Parts: sequence; C-alpha cells; structure tokens
Amino acid sequence: MATQINKDTVYRAAKPKEKDYMLNDGGGLYLLVGKNGTRSWLFVYTFNKQRKKTSLGVYPGVTLEAARSKAVEARENIAKGLDPIEIKSDIKKARQLSELNNARGADGLPILNSFADLAGQWLRSVEHLTASATQYKKTSRLERLAFPTLGDMAINQIKSSDILAILKPLIEKRQLETAHRLRGEISSIFAYAIVHNFTDYDPAQPVAKQLPAQKVKHRAAIIDPIQVGQLLRDISNYNGTFVVQCAFRFSPLVFQRPGEIRQLLWSDIDLEAREWRPYISKTDFHHIVPLSTQALAILAAIKPLTGAGQYVFPSSRGDGRPMSDGTIRTALKSLGYDSEIMTAHGFRTTASTLLNEQGWSPDAIERQLAHAPKDHVRAAYNRAQYLEERRRMMQQWSDYLDGLKNGAQVIAFKKIG
Repeated sequence: MATQINKDTVYRAAKPKEKDYMLNDGGGLYLLVGKNGTRSWLFVYTFNKQRKKTSLGVYPGVTLEAARSKAVEARENIAKGLDPIEIKSDIKKARQLSELNNARGADGLPILNSFADLAGQWLRSVEHLTASATQYKKTSRLERLAFPTLGDMAINQIKSSDILAILKPLIEKRQLETAHRLRGEISSIFAYAIVHNFTDYDPAQPVAKQLPAQKVKHRAAIIDPIQVGQLLRDISNYNGTFVVQCAFRFSPLVFQRPGEIRQLLWSDIDLEAREWRPYISKTDFHHIVPLSTQALAILAAIKPLTGAGQYVFPSSRGDGRPMSDGTIRTALKSLGYDSEIMTAHGFRTTASTLLNEQGWSPDAIERQLAHAPKDHVRAAYNRAQYLEERRRMMQQWSDYLDGLKNGAQVIAFKKIG
C-alpha cells in the first residue's frame, strides 16, 4: 500500500473547484478540498466489509505530518479489530463525561455512575421505607467509611478486594456489627445497580464469608427484685433536670425502647383512654401502651412544663428536638450503674424476666414489648386479644415496682384472670 504520495507543497497549492474533490496521500489518507475553499483531512477505510470515512482535522491547522501520524494510528487500530470511528466516539463521550463530572464536582455532586452516585440513588429509593434515624445512620456510615475509598470509583470497576479493604480496619478494631452492616448496605447498592443496568455483578457477596461472625452481646440488665428496688430508689433520688427525672422514672414503668420514650409525642397520648399510642418504626406497626396510674402521674407533672410543645421529654437546648439518646445512659452512669450493670434498654429485660416469672402470658408480654409478629393480620389479632390483659399487667407492674422501691417484702404476684 503506497503512502506519503505527495509533498506538502501539493496540498498548500490546492485550490477550490466547482465541485469538492480529494487528493490522495496513500494508505487511506486524503485531503478533501471543498468548493468553498475549506481543506480537511479524511481517512477512508473498510471495516467489517463496510466502507467508512472519518475526519482527521482541518488543514493546515492539522499538518500533513500530523495527519499521516493519525492515519498510521488508525490503520494499526483496524489491524487490531478496532473501528477508528468508534474509538473517536468513545474519546468524545469520555471528554464530555469528564466535563460534566467537573461541573458536577463544582456543584458538590458525585461523579456519574460512581459508587457515590449509585449509593445516593439507592438511599433515595429506600427513603420512604426507612425511619429517618435509620436513614441518617446508613448515609453517615457510607459517607464516613466507604466513600473515601470507593466514592469516585465507577460502580462496574469495583472489586471484592476493594470492599474487603475498607472493612479490614473495622474487623481489626472488632467493630464487627458495623462491618456487617456496611457490607450489607454496599451489597444493597450493588443490587440496585444491577437491576438498573449499571453493572452485572455484586462484589460484596463474596466478602460476607470473610467477615468474622458477630458474637451477640446482650444488654446488661438488673433482674434481681432486691437490686431492682435499690435501682428504683436511686432513680427517685436522681438530681438531674426535671425533664430527665420524669423520663428516668417513666422508663421502668412502660419498658418501651429508649428511642421511643425520648421521642414520646404529646399527640400520641390519650389521657382519657389512659393510653400511649406510638408508631413503632422498628417493627412497622401502631402500638398501644396502657398507662398505669403511676405513669399518668408523671405525665401530669411534666405537662405544665412541656405540654405546649411536640415532645413530652424535649432537649434541654430548647431547639425543638427530643431529649438526646444518651441521656438515660448518662443518668444511670451518674448513679454508679455502668453499661456492664444496667442499660437504658435493660428496663425491657427486667420487665420481661420478672413478668414471665410472675406468670403473665408470654404472648401478652411480647406484645407489650412491641415484638410484633411479621404477619400484620396476626399482629392486629394479638392487639385485640391481649389489650385488656395488658392493662391489668401494666398497672400491677407499676404497683409491684412501687413495692420494691419502698423496700417491702414483695411476693411475686400472679396475673388475675
């Protein structure tokens, strides 16, 4: 194949004619001379039995030497089975994507099709199914632990080894629960990416077998009645703010989850019906907590102070938020009960253990703990079936705690049928 047929003087001297014409330099390289005087380099070739041509630039901006170099590169790509037009298109798309991503970066947005981009899409897709606090924790965990390494990586370029690398520091620190949660969230992001055709493989799945099994750590709780009595006396002598005092005394009476107590809404309280009716996001159902005379007395005492607001136990900062999630834990610690002895969540264990010992229906106790069945029809049935029993149980539980607090020789009561 003849190449470099003409000297540059031939192309410099080329003049427009009535029609466009081409000067052949050999090897598929031509100078197209337009009737309007434009001159541009063309590379003409055959690929997969199709005749094609692509521009190599305008002459003399692109010199003869540069055009010949581009033609050599194009011929080499064809020999490798690569179409020069497709290569050119890919380069153009990459440049446009780079420009777009630079603009997104300036606006604080993630790179398109990156892990951070798909993570954001996945988080938005599950937002309506997830409690706001849980959504915040997922977002924070990904931003802190995954984005620094994986954030800018293309979702379809991430390997299992990349994921394991970000989990190893958590494993070494024995933060196994966080490691398992993070891996699960990364796997969910890849599942979203797969169904939306961004990738076809989840590299987080093989990593699951590389994580040490979690050892279940039970929250500490006092279950000996004599020690429970001492704890209640200590709580009654607690010298914190009035709001915290009330929340502290309220917790063992209702034994609901600490997060639900601190976020207790006045709008969920029905004083006439003697009920607290919260929505339990953890188990996704509407709960009923019968309120004993003692629990109602605490609500009556605090209502003049917080009744005009949203939360029964608001933050002391006056910022419209509920009491912080560490408040009861801190209060317990100030009384000498560290996390190895008693936790805020431990009031649930205390109640469950002692109520079961006292002969109350396990189903009624489980329902009062808001351990709802997965079957919502069964959950509704249980709610109707056990509510009256739970009313009696909650009042007698409060009476029993009063007896323990007063140091009486309390004999475990049996439920009244």
